[in-house]
Amino acid sequence: MAEALKVPTMAEYMAEGKKPEVLFWVGCAGSFDDRAKKITKAFVKLLHESGVDFAVLGTEESCTGDPAKRAGNEFLFQMQAATNIEVLNGYEIKKVVTACPHCFNTLKNEYPALGGDYEVMHHTQFLKALLNEGRLKVEGGKFKGKKITFHDPCYLGRANGEYEAPRDLLRKLEVELVEMRKCKKDGLCCGAGGGQMFKEPEPGNKDVNIERTEQALEVQPEIIAAGCPFCNTMMTDGIKNKEKEDSVEVMDVAELIANADDL
Repeated sequence: MAEALKVPTMAEYMAEGKKPEVLFWVGCAGSFDDRAKKITKAFVKLLHESGVDFAVLGTEESCTGDPAKRAGNEFLFQMQAATNIEVLNGYEIKKVVTACPHCFNTLKNEYPALGGDYEVMHHTQFLKALLNEGRLKVEGGKFKGKKITFHDPCYLGRANGEYEAPRDLLRKLEVELVEMRKCKKDGLCCGAGGGQMFKEPEPGNKDVNIERTEQALEVQPEIIAAGCPFCNTMMTDGIKNKEKEDSVEVMDVAELIANADDL
């Protein structure tokens, strides 16, 4: 299996004088967080399955600077961005895909002003494109008929207007897709954005992730589908808080597709 999950680096491609179709930007969560690593692996399996020629930066990848910027440290953000742009431009990268909406939003909307202009796709958009091209097969497997609700990541949904790609993929799995009362453009944050992922919540009478988890549980799903590693953490914590981890799972869209077919 280790052999099947070969992930080439840009440096290796460069040494062979080749260019990949797309650069997979893994992101900090996807690289270091044990739960998010599973999302990374699921997505890599789908890339292999679809015959996508891709590479990662490996140790040359650094944080996009999203947490620094959102927390108000513009100077640190610009330093991190400048370093990454130098690496990306050095490899003449044109197309980037990432499973993190924070990386997606930053690379897509904030790097161009600093000299980093790329076609950037969220992994659900990329998987949808592969599906449309007939390179990826998504069909009802073991999740067929299961009741699933999708939690919209802020930086994919309201910030970038993408609501349909993840839902289209879920429908292809022939699940019973149920919407929370606050969804799409009225969706509620999981509570991790704006650097909140890395600090304790502000004083108040209820944490945002608990409020969001309660909204998800109202529709009685078997699975809460997510499209962001931060959302995944926050919703999982919410499920644990409600002691529902035996009956409700939190899974990324990529994991659902990879596991439906037991890749």
